[in-house]
Amino acid sequence: LEILVTILNENDNPPVFPQPNISRNVPEDTEVDTAIVAREEVTASDADLDTIYYELATTVQNTDGYFAIRGVNNPEIYLQTALDYDKFNSTTLLLYARDRPVTSSEPTNTVTATITITIKQSDTRAPWFLPCTQLYNDTSVCISSPYHGRVNISEMSMDPLLLEPGPIYAVDPDYTISDRIVYSIVGGNTNEVFSVDADTGNLTMNKIVTSPDSFLLQVMATQVSNVRKYSVATVEIKVINKSNFPPYFEKGVYNGTVYVGLPQRSFVYQAGDPSTPLVIMAMDQDFPDV
Repeated sequence: LEILVTILNENDNPPVFPQPNISRNVPEDTEVDTAIVAREEVTASDADLDTIYYELATTVQNTDGYFAIRGVNNPEIYLQTALDYDKFNSTTLLLYARDRPVTSSEPTNTVTATITITIKQSDTRAPWFLPCTQLYNDTSVCISSPYHGRVNISEMSMDPLLLEPGPIYAVDPDYTISDRIVYSIVGGNTNEVFSVDADTGNLTMNKIVTSPDSFLLQVMATQVSNVRKYSVATVEIKVINKSNFPPYFEKGVYNGTVYVGLPQRSFVYQAGDPSTPLVIMAMDQDFPDV
């Protein structure tokens, strides 16, 4: 008697990842669609020779949608959305491998691989002049105002010029890189009257100014390691006559009279003289004819 025995394959083996824990450092400026983890590194094997179905999830809030797999049967992990270091700098992905489709009613074996992603800040932004104001709470853009200063005509200042709203100063906004900044004047420096310290940004005079014309300097801040990363700020220097005396009031005390019920912008009159508006005058000995 010949007996034919057929052995049926039971689903009694779970899938196995070659590496259950993987770490990756990803530069912030990585191009979209770049492979982050190769297919062969995350392809699970199955002793039952079943088809493996994959699913990717993230465990960190607000990091969904940045990474994805190529397909339900292709676990290669790639960058799906451009990264921004200021939004998040790390996340953890969970890659599920099943030996049955998610919708299957049959018993399913599932295993998980953990992928730790660390975002590395890239040199993506030019220097910022400080102080500056971020637009719409966006940390990637910061707008600075022009600098302002004054010099006396026909007078040489040996100290760095005092500027508003502060000294010339720029930083690398990619703060984990924090490249060194150097300064130079690239425009508006008629007759080379001014110079700027390349390291500190201090603005000084090379010679006296003999004309009352103002200067509108263009100062450039450049990153040492990447000259293509630069910003330009405007520095307005007004030329004025030297002031030796402070202004003073004609009187130490002024007395005025107002009436109840007057509308806004009504005159205040001199006390004791209701027909003459009260006038407060200041004088300056530096400008006797004004």
